[in-house]
Amino acid sequence: MGTSRENHRKSVYSPFVERALLSHLRDNRADAIVITGAETDVCVLAAVLGAIDFGYRVVVAEDAVCSSADATHDALMSLYHQRFSEQIEIAETDLILSNWPIAQP
Repeated sequence: MGTSRENHRKSVYSPFVERALLSHLRDNRADAIVITGAETDVCVLAAVLGAIDFGYRVVVAEDAVCSSADATHDALMSLYHQRFSEQIEIAETDLILSNWPIAQP
């Protein structure tokens, strides 16, 4: 994973519709994206599928996603684990951060 730690806000479900994030990822030669956020079954899903479509390695921070409906959150987490296990990695935030490379000056 790259060393850029920027947040990008969006006004639509998928952050890939508005090209700022995609441009940032390409400009920084990113090959992976860590996804966090609210509404696991809506916005997070849109971000995950968009990242997959653009060829990024996708890591979902399991303890940093949530939903207003527990049943659909749980269903999507199961789907990510079972159906998308080749495209999506699921990990706790502490594990992600402990493996994040440190930028060298």
